Amino acid sequence: MATRVSDAGAAAVTQRRAQTALTRSLVRDMRGLRRIIIPSRLQATVPTWISAVGALVDRYGAASSALSADYYEAARTAARVTGAFTVPLAEPPTDEQVESSLRWATKDLWPRDPDDPDTTEAQQQPMDVRLEQAEKKAEGVTQKLVVDQGRDTVQEAVRRDRQATAWARSAALGACSFCKVLAIRGAVYKQDTVDFPAHDNCHCGVVPVFSGQRFELSDHAREWERLYREFAAPHSGDQLRRFRLALAEHGHLPAL
Repeated sequence: MATRVSDAGAAAVTQRRAQTALTRSLVRDMRGLRRIIIPSRLQATVPTWISAVGALVDRYGAASSALSADYYEAARTAARVTGAFTVPLAEPPTDEQVESSLRWATKDLWPRDPDDPDTTEAQQQPMDVRLEQAEKKAEGVTQKLVVDQGRDTVQEAVRRDRQATAWARSAALGACSFCKVLAIRGAVYKQDTVDFPAHDNCHCGVVPVFSGQRFELSDHAREWERLYREFAAPHSGDQLRRFRLALAEHGHLPAL
């Protein structure tokens, strides 16, 4: 008889919470680096800050991968599958990828001519506002860079492990409509079919499914699925917006 595994199983929830706690520590350490950026010396100080944040991404990304490897091994043991398997740790993002992400987050810090038609509203804000906005963007992109390493570790393990049959998305109750619409698909993600689509500040996790297991949506994910089928599925081209509104109207999401 097949054993059941769910997106809200104890192991999946514990893993998601562990990754969230890890990124809280990442954000705390990032905020300690903000003093490196000196508004009057952006050309000299922003590159130094990028290097310092890059070191945090390396350290916390390795921790995210290690947590995910432990989680996968525990899930494999719980599934009682046979055969030895070593979880491959995901490769970290390249230096170029980290720098590009952080350059994007800080692009509005640089002074612009207010009369230039290409100058955005954000670039016309006072420096303290621009610094705060840049900090929030940087926290979002680094969070994704770090947690992606953990998610990639589980995905790659599923690809290589002959005893793994698929993976499903585990979304938190407060996840956005984009994440929830992917989570309600269940364990349809298999082998090389798809990577893990995620946005900045996404805390969704990857649930491996093994031979002899049957994946079942949690009660709250089944409710999301019901709302999607009733209010969104029939409206091609407008499904995500309608799903977002349905979630909000039924108490599952703020109406944004």
